[in-house]
Amino acid sequence: MYIDLTRKDLAINGGEPIRKNPWSENLIYGDEEKKAALKSIETGLLSLFEASHSPLEPFSFWGGPFVQRLEKDWCDYYKVKYSISVNSATSGLYAAIGALDIGYGDEVITSPYTMTACATAALVYGAIPIFADVQLETGCIDPDSVESLVTERTKAILVVHQFGIPADMDQIMEIAKKYNLKVIEDCAQAHGAKYKGQFVGTFGDIGVFSLNVNKTIQTGEGGVCVTNDDGLRYRLALIRNHGEAVVEAAGYGNISNIVGFNYRLTEIQAAIAIEQLKKLDDLNKIRIEYVNYLSDKLSKYGCFKPMTMCYNKTYNKCDCVEGSDCLPTYYVFCLRFFKEMAGISREEFLNALKAEGIPIFFAGYTRPLYLLPLYQQKICFKNGYPFSAKENQNVKTNYYLGACPNAEKLFYEEFIGCEHIRFPHTSGDMDDIAKAINKLIHGE
Repeated sequence: MYIDLTRKDLAINGGEPIRKNPWSENLIYGDEEKKAALKSIETGLLSLFEASHSPLEPFSFWGGPFVQRLEKDWCDYYKVKYSISVNSATSGLYAAIGALDIGYGDEVITSPYTMTACATAALVYGAIPIFADVQLETGCIDPDSVESLVTERTKAILVVHQFGIPADMDQIMEIAKKYNLKVIEDCAQAHGAKYKGQFVGTFGDIGVFSLNVNKTIQTGEGGVCVTNDDGLRYRLALIRNHGEAVVEAAGYGNISNIVGFNYRLTEIQAAIAIEQLKKLDDLNKIRIEYVNYLSDKLSKYGCFKPMTMCYNKTYNKCDCVEGSDCLPTYYVFCLRFFKEMAGISREEFLNALKAEGIPIFFAGYTRPLYLLPLYQQKICFKNGYPFSAKENQNVKTNYYLGACPNAEKLFYEEFIGCEHIRFPHTSGDMDDIAKAINKLIHGE
């Protein structure tokens, strides 16, 4: 099956495009959020955080009533003991590394095919990120690659549930138990996703969610950490709120990594997030419906393969059985594009699709992190720290082209993604996508 881009009916050659209407932005706010924001403003107290520790003051160290209400609602939804709101998921990842007392001389294994904070979180505390490859079928970290990289320096695995597709948490947790490793789950793109009946973010020691403007639910900026560990909850809260100024009055002795920051969420953001959380299931339902629809429409074309969860290498298929309650919630609609089958390059396909009025697919996602200047030159802070620190001198990094072949293959050759599988888009919008792709392939 080859795609013939020389046909005169194609918009790229002057033909009539499939679509002329603009695409909607990711705007999911309504009257509920407006009323909640106004209510928080009318209190006159836009934040009640203070860098102090007073057992008699409920709104100083722990934040104001909207912050605390959000954290309670988050616990109720995800069925965890503790939620700690922060001003971004990046802050949450940094706080997670700090709370687990990771630092100089330690290694953290993570994915190279994700947002940069997943690796820089380790660097901020002096630890060194080591990159495990990903599965081509899911985009998530490959447990076999993780285990091959474990050394006596390894202290944690930072798992990313990429594109809202849950990683293989059974195998990840087995590796963590075998080598006594901590587990951080980056769930920035995986709100409400489940792995075998359990919410992602609740398997490891700490889960981190994002409320950034691009996410399924959003407050502009913001994030939430979750944990079932009493001690980690308090350490996360200390790092969020100037812990160094608090520990003495609190009588807290384990002050390693507790030089705190201002990672605090405002009352307005918390008020909006409370309302957004109520909409999560409905918003996810739309994403799942649209992805399933497009996957079905494209299944007849050999040049595409949708990325999904629970891939089993032995059987070359998803190993989730009926009723296992595995639930990807699809931050984006992900496809692998096979140029050998299409007869054209990925870029040629996307340019032709754009001409048909579908400029919403993108190529590659993100270049493997180890190819960034930060890792190629091993310069993070002055004098090359933490790479040049004596504690890190014998770390064997894998910052070279070819280190993670699957991540490189997805970025340079195969991956295409679409963010517009979300409210307020309609089934009619999904029809336009399917029609445009069908036109490129069959001329219909």
